[in-house]
Amino acid sequence: MGSWELAQRWADALDGVVAPTLNRSQIEDMLATLCTGLIEAARGGEDPDIARRSARMLVAANYRDSAAVSRTVRVLCQDLVDAAADGPTDPALPLIRDRAIELAADFAAGFTAALRSASLGEQEATLAAVLAAAREAEHRRALSEARFEAVFDGALVGIGTVDMTGHVVNCNATLATMLGQTPETMPGRTVADILGPQNLNQAFQELQRMVAGESESFRTETEHRHPDGRITYIDLSMSAVRDADNGIEFLIGVAVDVTQRKLLADRLWREANHDALTGLPNRAHLFTRLADAASPIGVCYLDLDGFKEINDLWGHRIGDRVLRVVADRMRETVATHDAMPARIGGDEFLVLVENCAGEAQVAMLADELLAELTRPLEVDGHVLAVGVSIGVAYFDELPYAVDDLVHTADSAMYRNKNDARRDPAR
Repeated sequence: MGSWELAQRWADALDGVVAPTLNRSQIEDMLATLCTGLIEAARGGEDPDIARRSARMLVAANYRDSAAVSRTVRVLCQDLVDAAADGPTDPALPLIRDRAIELAADFAAGFTAALRSASLGEQEATLAAVLAAAREAEHRRALSEARFEAVFDGALVGIGTVDMTGHVVNCNATLATMLGQTPETMPGRTVADILGPQNLNQAFQELQRMVAGESESFRTETEHRHPDGRITYIDLSMSAVRDADNGIEFLIGVAVDVTQRKLLADRLWREANHDALTGLPNRAHLFTRLADAASPIGVCYLDLDGFKEINDLWGHRIGDRVLRVVADRMRETVATHDAMPARIGGDEFLVLVENCAGEAQVAMLADELLAELTRPLEVDGHVLAVGVSIGVAYFDELPYAVDDLVHTADSAMYRNKNDARRDPAR
């Protein structure tokens, strides 16, 4: 499969997501150029920005729906691997799959960043237009007030003004709805009264500083809890509007509901940092956590024995079910140790214990994991068992190279590979 065929599959996957700014032919041309770089990167090329650049180009072409991300991730993790590999027997296939996963994670992160940049740019433009209209009111009040009123009432972003005593002067329907109010009930009330005690957070503190004349503006993303318990996220910008004598006349705020964007960002982060099959943190997440782990550190490196035989005898569907059961048992076992389990390979796992109490705690955890994971399990009517080899390591201080920590535990695991306590798959 070449870059052109991969581009056509990608275009097919994106078809119907949104109404892009380009026609089908232009989309295929754009994607073909990106596919050439992505295939090269999957084969080990040195273009670290290709996945994020691809995300920026899709957002620029008006692909801003979350479906564009999920469909693209499938293309990168499946079709890109087929295009980059020289068939199913290619010895480089495992590395190509790993690089494709990394490219998909970079694409997801780049898409979120590009989406945020586009949203913030539009918000800045709106705020600039509102402020310009407010200043013009001093010179051409009659005309500019009419224009401002039209923008104010019809804007898709929330707009409101506050006097220097902290009382709301007016607001549009968008802002009122965003805060769970109505435009008629907000004017004349204090901001503190409207928000309620549960929302008197950093944004309110910044507003108080502006009312006191201690700052000119601020911008923040704030969490807003509604009376029914529902939580939304608001990107809020506040600025002071001055009169002809340079005194602050009132404060104006522009708010954008970014709840969907934040939920998308959170979901993309989870997909990029967690194993899709088991839901455990993945290798990338583990190494990020290890880089800042709190010493002392304890690790258990686990390898399933007999898992290949289960796959060969019962098929990969049963094998996947076994891995899910193993992951669930690991979560339950490590919960009492405040430890983090992660899947770092096909049937390889690692458990990280921060602020470890000592080698005895790691050894106890290893024994508990061994006892729990070697218990027979039933999957689709089949009673199966897997053996487990576990290597443990304890460090008073985090090693300079995180790989050394994993290598030490890995070596200990292989020394225990012939432990008599392991059960064969059956």
